[in-house]
Amino acid sequence: MLVSKFFVRIYCLLFSVCIGYAQHIHKISAVLNTEEKTLCVFQETTYKNTSSDTLHEIILQDWINAYADRDSQLGKRFSDEYVRSFHLASTKERGKTSELHFIDENKYILRYKRLPNQEDVISLKLNTPLAPSQSITYSYNYVIKLPSSKFTGIGYDEENGYVLKNCFITPTMYTNEGFIKDSNLNLDDMSNALADYQITLELPNNLSIISDISDAQKKENRYFFEGKNKLNYSFYISEKNNFSVYKNQHVEVVSNLQGTRVDEISKAIVIDKVISFVNEKLNTTTPSRIVVSQYDYTINPFYGLNQLPALLNPFPNDFIFEMKFLKIYLNNYLKNSLQIPQRKNNWIYDAIQYYYMMDYIDLYYPNAKMMGSIAKRKLVKGYHLVSLDFNEQYSYFYMLMARKNLDQPLNSSKDELIRFNEKIASKYRAGLSFRYLNDYLGSNTLDTSIQEFVKNSSRTICSAENFKTILKKNTTQNVDWFFDIIINSRKAIDYKFHKVNKTPHEVSFELKNKTNVFTPIPVYGLKNDSIVFKHWISEFKKDSIYTFPRNNAEKIVINYKNIVPEYNQRNNWKSLKGFFLTNRPIKFNFMKDLEDPNYNQILYVPEFGYNLYDGIIASLRFHNKTILDKPFTIDVSPSYSTNTQSLTGSFSFSINQNNRDSKLFNIRYGVSGTYLHYAQDAAYTRINPYVAMRFRTDDFRLNHFKSLVMRQVYVNREPSQLVKNTLEGSYTVFDARFSNSFSEMAKALGYSTDLQLGGNFGKLIVESWYRKWIGSYRQLNLRLYAGTYLYNNTNTNFFDFALDRPSDYLFDYSYFGRSENSGFWSQQYLTAEGGFKSKITDKFANQWITAGNASISIWNWIEAYGDVGLLKNNGFSPKFVYDSGIRLNLVPDYFELYLPISSTNGWEIAQPHYAEKIRFVIAFSPKSLLGLFTRKWF
Repeated sequence: MLVSKFFVRIYCLLFSVCIGYAQHIHKISAVLNTEEKTLCVFQETTYKNTSSDTLHEIILQDWINAYADRDSQLGKRFSDEYVRSFHLASTKERGKTSELHFIDENKYILRYKRLPNQEDVISLKLNTPLAPSQSITYSYNYVIKLPSSKFTGIGYDEENGYVLKNCFITPTMYTNEGFIKDSNLNLDDMSNALADYQITLELPNNLSIISDISDAQKKENRYFFEGKNKLNYSFYISEKNNFSVYKNQHVEVVSNLQGTRVDEISKAIVIDKVISFVNEKLNTTTPSRIVVSQYDYTINPFYGLNQLPALLNPFPNDFIFEMKFLKIYLNNYLKNSLQIPQRKNNWIYDAIQYYYMMDYIDLYYPNAKMMGSIAKRKLVKGYHLVSLDFNEQYSYFYMLMARKNLDQPLNSSKDELIRFNEKIASKYRAGLSFRYLNDYLGSNTLDTSIQEFVKNSSRTICSAENFKTILKKNTTQNVDWFFDIIINSRKAIDYKFHKVNKTPHEVSFELKNKTNVFTPIPVYGLKNDSIVFKHWISEFKKDSIYTFPRNNAEKIVINYKNIVPEYNQRNNWKSLKGFFLTNRPIKFNFMKDLEDPNYNQILYVPEFGYNLYDGIIASLRFHNKTILDKPFTIDVSPSYSTNTQSLTGSFSFSINQNNRDSKLFNIRYGVSGTYLHYAQDAAYTRINPYVAMRFRTDDFRLNHFKSLVMRQVYVNREPSQLVKNTLEGSYTVFDARFSNSFSEMAKALGYSTDLQLGGNFGKLIVESWYRKWIGSYRQLNLRLYAGTYLYNNTNTNFFDFALDRPSDYLFDYSYFGRSENSGFWSQQYLTAEGGFKSKITDKFANQWITAGNASISIWNWIEAYGDVGLLKNNGFSPKFVYDSGIRLNLVPDYFELYLPISSTNGWEIAQPHYAEKIRFVIAFSPKSLLGLFTRKWF
């Protein structure tokens, strides 16, 4: 196939012959069409085979084409993380590559194909095998349709211009395992082969451009960039150039990083300070030009620092800018220096970056606190959250995931990490692990090894294994434990003291390893919070007694500086004076706090609830639930009912067991209780002992969960003069429920089975559900519910199956007026049992029930719904029922309206008192609302 005349003209006009010094050379000419949001590209690539293999193909990355299809690897990842924007986007907003043609240097067509299920990875077939040390030059033209930047930050923004990062089609790295074949997963981890670039971009006259390849040479509306030995490249195109250039003896930095009320002189001082620090630490050749953009920080922010409300202004503006610049400069420095397959070796980038970020704080801001100046305010001085040192926050972000049993090995491929680990926890633990190793080895062994590794990987393709080889060469100490346990596993580390003995001059103890994971551990002696001794214990033998000079220590502490990524620090302290209880006295805190290993924390907080019978429920809640999950939790909420003017309340106790190497990853044993009113003149008491087991697959990212909950529900209902035809007194029900569900943005499906056994009845229930997006704006929801009595000796309909409003004899549902049969609160809707929205006259079944619920989007948040069902009562034939109407899905699951149209009752929309037929969903549960956020991260 001949190259189009248009591209030939551009090629001849803009290219001249030149010689490069890198292994590969890319000569690229592109024209930006701002109306169509396209780049018309002509490209010539010279590829040199530097491997010892004869190549029959070259693997190319075409990551813009990942935006072309909702079912691409990128689209599936967006769906997995509940990102709606990509799935609902129009074709115009999504990107793609088209009109792609290849020819070799002899003008013969080169065939290519996209890899199966990887539309953004191309296999280019060579007409002649490419032997080691040989080169091939091939040309190709193509059109890039740029995506909207709202998906990943790359592409066009109608207001701010264009960000083009690694947007052209280029070869991947060739390693010992062959070509890298990674798809675009919005992980910023493209593994480009090192190359020289000569790029000409033709832009409309009103646009300007900045690149990290080089400064632009401009001729009319054409910009020429030339750079050697480049791994990555970026272009920032906008009407107004808001970048500034900062130069020192090491590097040229181009930045538009925002800093609130930070002047240019202060920025220059900070930038020079950071550059000098990084240059001194890494002690290697610096990339000649580094761009630190606001885009870089937006997609890779300083989590923790960026979560603090600006209104509190906890840090000086200069400090915030300094931390932001430090993070992005280190990241871009490493990404443009290290020839490492990023996806499978990502931990080494993170470890170096965050290790030096923490080192920077220790050097320049040793007294900085996690919450900045807030720590100086008297009102919050008692909170561990605000007294925490700045660098200690990294450990708590990692522990947040470890306590949830969701942490993953640091050597996991980046695409295997769940979002919170990929963005935060694994990064922070990687830096902590290097701090741990450095503290243990001492003598700058780690710094020297990092410098050597960075130097080597800037010259040739390396991996994390190369770093291990360098480290072992530079030390005589055993470091296998570091890689085997800290890097390559998710084994938990947890030590505690055992059999502590003291004299005025010595202290002796045993160390108990609670997880049987042996890594070096430091033990400290403290007096008045000052360290009087520190000893590393690196060899363990059963029943070993360790004896050290006491040096007037008043307490001994394991891992005092939190150097070791330890699972539980609450058992690390032992007082050498007083009684056992003085080790961890009780401490009361208002609202929420971080876990403080020095104290047994009791948190208290006022809470308010509402139901029709109790009115406003004012509670003072006492609990020990800090931000990190705990193995044992207490939660007691004595409350006052304003309507009945009586005491009510609830409580719960639970034991949490995490199984780290099992598909049964969590077991929770607990008991809860509630005392509230179900009528103005009658209360109910519910006691609920339970065991809950949760299962998961080996793939942590897969939103596929199974659970089995077994409980015994004890209920006592006081007699009421106001509520008729209902059950009074006590009853108990055994309930075993198994659920199996898979959920993501584009689709969800699952089922559950429920066995209920009471003294006078037994039930078996099956429920299934399915949700799927059809096209861009249509969502289909299906639900099937079926239940049957195994036996039924009751003389009331209180336990019967219900079409639209169950009696809730287990008191599981959040009814505001659970005993109401008419009036506003009787119109509250919960998706339960039959799931009908219309109030069908004969709605109970004492033998069996089947019901199906369906809804589909009409426009935006307007949906059509329909329900069908069969009811069977003893002595009667099955009865068919149905309803239909419109659902206003204003805030899904939290604020919805159901407007019935037609049902078994007739044409409801034309019947009197229509407003009384409208059903509503209102939810105020903060825990439920939090789920909208956490599902994207966990």
